Amino acid sequence: MVSVELVAVGTELLLGQLVDTNTAFVAHRLADAGVDVYASHAVGDNRERIVSTLRSALSRADGVVTTGGLGPTVDDLTKEAVCDALGLDTELDQASLNKMEDFFTAVGRTMRENNVKQAMIPRGARVLPNAHGTAPGFVAFGADGTFVACMPGVPGEMKPMLTEHLVPFLRERYALSTGVTTRVLRTVNIAESEIDHRIADLFRASENPKIAVLAHGGRCDVKIMAKASSPQDAQGMIAPLQAEIERRLDGFVFGHDGETLEGVIHDLLQRHQLTVSVAESCTGGRIAAALTRTPGSSKSFVGGVVAYDNSVKISHLGVARQTLDSFGAVSEQVVCEMALGAVERLASTLAISTTGIAGPDGATREKPVGLVWIALAGTNGTVNARRTEFPGNRAAIQDRATTAALGMLWKYLTAWEPNVPRPT
Repeated sequence: MVSVELVAVGTELLLGQLVDTNTAFVAHRLADAGVDVYASHAVGDNRERIVSTLRSALSRADGVVTTGGLGPTVDDLTKEAVCDALGLDTELDQASLNKMEDFFTAVGRTMRENNVKQAMIPRGARVLPNAHGTAPGFVAFGADGTFVACMPGVPGEMKPMLTEHLVPFLRERYALSTGVTTRVLRTVNIAESEIDHRIADLFRASENPKIAVLAHGGRCDVKIMAKASSPQDAQGMIAPLQAEIERRLDGFVFGHDGETLEGVIHDLLQRHQLTVSVAESCTGGRIAAALTRTPGSSKSFVGGVVAYDNSVKISHLGVARQTLDSFGAVSEQVVCEMALGAVERLASTLAISTTGIAGPDGATREKPVGLVWIALAGTNGTVNARRTEFPGNRAAIQDRATTAALGMLWKYLTAWEPNVPRPT
């Protein structure tokens, strides 16, 4: 199996002016093809530093894959650095120059001399055609058999170049017969530490397939990755481990791979012919936004009220002023009345409501920043509320509360039976 390290070139990446999405895409596609990715790096538009990064990476891996720095300007230095690192000079690729000239003629613009620079490639390199821009990519080769593959930094140019040219080249050159197949188990309502506690022994015992846990947005994904000669063989390796993990995480796995929590919720709502509405305070419409991301959500999502001010809680959701005066807006009593009011006034089968203190102000000793009440109500007048506390800043608390609310709704729907009074 061939090994590589990834290098993203561009000072804007180091200044935080541009988010590097290329590296994740490249790593994923290379792993799928059976290429081992050892490490990834970001380096600015400095010739000496790029050379140093390339030489260091080539001392550990069979090759390097770079993105960025192939443009016509003076700070596009990747090609020059590759030549320095591999001891090569450049040569003109006439086909790339002809393509560039045709492009400028077609758009009615004058091609400048600095554009010719883009058609110069390291001597002996293999050209990677660019069907979506002017700069070709290339794979340059060292005397010791190592290589450096370079692609533009523009994602719309890089992605097709990678999938249509570089990956097929690597498959052929290195006779890649294995690839990585990944199965993702998506969980909710369970902490990363609890998942680790339940499957720690599987982590230690399993190398292929390999297990990884990724926490994000108040949820955790458990990834099972297998290397095999075919996706079918990999799935056969994954299946028994997946079954064991799902047994240990029973009640917390809501979906697999590309499934979303809100998508699964809508599937359950529509299967049971139920509808849902929302009454949000501290989450500020985030639950409604999540529920409407799914195509076809109009069949099961009725609508919502963002009742931030108490007057809106009273006028639009029917929360009693006496309840607010007695218990405060952030309370079990208020969140329950919000949910029941949404069911009644929006004519939905179910309703989810939230109220809390997202901060940074407004906290008391009894009601700290991060305190959130979530309630789920049904048309039969029953309602269930849950008190939670979340860490983080304002945005993190709002996002975690949104996930917790969706998780509460999902859990209820998985146990739903007709004619059973719920929530309780």
